[in-house]
Amino acid sequence: MGKRTRIINDPSYLVPLLRTFGSRTHKKIFDALSNKWMTRAEIDEFIGSDSSKSLHILKKAGLLESQWRVPEAGQKPSKEYHSSYSKVQVNFQCSFEDLSDIIMLTFKPYEEVKDAMEELERLVEEGNTSMSNLTRTLNKNPFYICAVARRSERLSVMGQRLKLIEDVEENYD
Repeated sequence: MGKRTRIINDPSYLVPLLRTFGSRTHKKIFDALSNKWMTRAEIDEFIGSDSSKSLHILKKAGLLESQWRVPEAGQKPSKEYHSSYSKVQVNFQCSFEDLSDIIMLTFKPYEEVKDAMEELERLVEEGNTSMSNLTRTLNKNPFYICAVARRSERLSVMGQRLKLIEDVEENYD
């Protein structure tokens, strides 16, 4: 793999990274994909269980790239995966209050952050996608809103806007 470096300038990017590396399974898959390209079937065999959730989380964290594997004659092509980065560079400044909120949002059980995610998803569905409008509506700072959006499987942060992810259930075959 190339020696690409992931540059993080926003503390909310820590949410998907910490969620990824807080799981032995996700970490094991990331490590395997750092060394070689693998299809979903190969990954499933490697870990001994379904890898679709891990692949989804790695993709959401921006750590996964894919390409089509050229098949043997008469076979169907299949997607293969590889990790996108081998290094990380972190450069941001925020208050400890904001950082602690981000870390808490990362590791709280789903049931404890579900209401915040659903409210944010509802607002975005209704057309309130602007970060400045959302901060006023929810009376929360942008770091908090971005962290909640990055925890959600249905939202994506696009600069100063939030967007609903159309295809949550991507087929990783």
